[in-house]
Parts: sequence; C-alpha cells; structure tokens
Amino acid sequence: MQQIYLKPANIIQPFFPNSNIFRRKPIVLLEKCQRWRKTADIINLSAKARLRLEWIIFYYKVANENAYQTAEHFGITPKTFYKWLNRFNNGRQKVKDLEEQSRAPINTRDWEVTQTEEIRIIKLRRKYIHWGKKKLKRLYFREYSKTISTWKIERVIRKHKLYPNPVKAEKLATKRKKGKAKKRITNLVLKPELWFLIHLDTIVIYWGNLKRYILTAVDHQGKFGYARMYKTKSSRVAKDFLYRLHYLLQETIPNVQTDEGSEFKGEFDQALEELKTTHWFSRVRVPQDNSEAERFNQTLEYEWLYDSNFTPDCNKFNKALTKWLIEYNFIRPHESLDYLTPIEYIEDTLVKQQILLPMWSARTNH
Repeated sequence: MQQIYLKPANIIQPFFPNSNIFRRKPIVLLEKCQRWRKTADIINLSAKARLRLEWIIFYYKVANENAYQTAEHFGITPKTFYKWLNRFNNGRQKVKDLEEQSRAPINTRDWEVTQTEEIRIIKLRRKYIHWGKKKLKRLYFREYSKTISTWKIERVIRKHKLYPNPVKAEKLATKRKKGKAKKRITNLVLKPELWFLIHLDTIVIYWGNLKRYILTAVDHQGKFGYARMYKTKSSRVAKDFLYRLHYLLQETIPNVQTDEGSEFKGEFDQALEELKTTHWFSRVRVPQDNSEAERFNQTLEYEWLYDSNFTPDCNKFNKALTKWLIEYNFIRPHESLDYLTPIEYIEDTLVKQQILLPMWSARTNH
C-alpha cells in the first residue's frame, strides 16, 4: 500500500506596513430622508405613497414632530396622518408600507350548499332546464318539504353550468368580463392646477311624495363650488349642468370625477367627449374617493339648506341658491385655503402665474 504524507502549504501572507490597499473603505450611509426617497425610486413607489412619504419627511425635518402642523400644511386631518405615521413606524420605517393595502375581507364566505342540496338542485334543474331559480325554489319545497334560498340555487347553476345553451351563456359571461374598464380616480395623478379636476355629485331630497335633485360641483384645487336643482335625475339633466358649469368657468375642464350614478352616463358622456374631458369614477362604496364633493354637499346642507331655505319650486330655489353660492365663493373663508375665499385664492394663483383675469363673457347680456 502506498502512503502519501502531505505537508501544510508554505504560504506567506505579504505584509505592507504603509499601504491601504487591503483596507475597506468605510460605508457612508445616506441621511434617512434621502435614503427613504432613494428607496422609493428603486421600488417604484406610487404617487399617493410618495405623497405620504413627504408628509412624514416634513413631520421629522420641518415640523419638529408636530403632527397638527404637518396635517395643516398638507390639508389633511391629524387622524389620517397618525394612521400612516403609525403604520410606517410600526413596520420599522419600511417605505413600501405607505402603499394602499387590500380592502378585501379577511374571512370570505364558504360554500354553504350541502351535498344533498346540491344533488337535489342539479336533478330539478336538469329536469326543468328552462325554469328560473324562483320557480325551482318553489318546486324544491314541494318535492322535499324544505326551504332553500334562490342564491344557493344560483350558485349550483353557475358551478355546474346548467344553462339551456351553455355556449351562449359562456359567451355572454366573457363579454361582460371584457366590458370597458372604468377609469378609477385612484389612478389619476393630481396636479396642483386650477380646474384640473372637478368633483361632481348629486343630493337627493324627499319632500312628501316629491323628489328633487341638487347637482353639485367643486374644484379640487381652488374649492370653487357650484350647484343647481332639477326635478328629475337623468343624463340629459347632468349634461345641462355640465354645460352650465363650463359656461360659468370659461375654462377647459381636463378631468371630472363622479360616482357610478345613472345620471352620469349616456348624454353626459357625449357632452364630455365634446368638451374633451376625461371621466374618472369613484370606487364603489368608498366615499373617501370623492371627499371634496361630500364636504361641499355637507356645507350646503348644514349652512344653508336646513335653515328653512328649501322650496320644491326649482326657479325660486335656484335663485336663492345662487345668492348662497356667491356668499360661499366670494365671502366665506375656507380653512383649507388658509382662510382665503375661493375667489381670493384663484386671484392670488393667477397673479403668481402672471395671468390676467379675463373680462366677463359678453354672452351674459343675452
């Protein structure tokens, strides 16, 4: 047997007494605010999350950790600021925590149809394929002496695709899914410009057996408000309101925001195309998306409408409403505008931009 003896390698580490070649350069960390901004650029933080990051930077760098001063500076409530500040700090100051989180419920509904119910519904549906779920509900009670909800019947029909014409039903479902996607206001990048975004909404008033509808509009930046009452709620009425608003402002309106009410469709969309205005929608059951319009509606109701100023006569009501709108836009100070009136804020903005106010339209004489 051959034996091999290995000796340790004779390696001599070079020694350079007066050299810094093998020394590491010290790592210099950026200042925390610069580090946060750089991280936001790397992970492509959304515009809204970047704005929240600026709130926090202002809070630490300028406001000396004064939350109320920060909230007043950015025109938000202290409660909103504390919500994002706590989320940011509790997450060890990770910038990505400033993004919107999913609003989906944690606990979703489970399949509540028992196996016995499912088999019975399939049997009845196949036997009476053209009958609707309400008729099948009645028939189910006759056959088995037990009640069942129409929603359970509908879920079983969808699960097993029990339709008279499955191909046609599949095409219809696909067509609905591929419907025109609505532009949500959360995707709009706001600009601090006058008339860049106008919020529209509707107030419904019940007066005995009568209904009246007040359409409202408010500018996102300058808080200029406008409103008018109508007897009906339709797309033609909303179109008339939009043209009146455009005539009043004498300015192009790049964007308007509404909810998904039926009055903001049809002829209203046609008017938007003529005015080259983009239509943005609020999310369903999220009134915070249209908070400016909601706040204007609340001011109109509590500061004027509820003081016995309502009358079902639209002509009289709109004349009185016009006087209040003059007070709202020309006299009433606004906290969000640093206690300026909307007209004062508009004038100051135009002066800073060195733009002269236009003469009032000559069409008012007609």
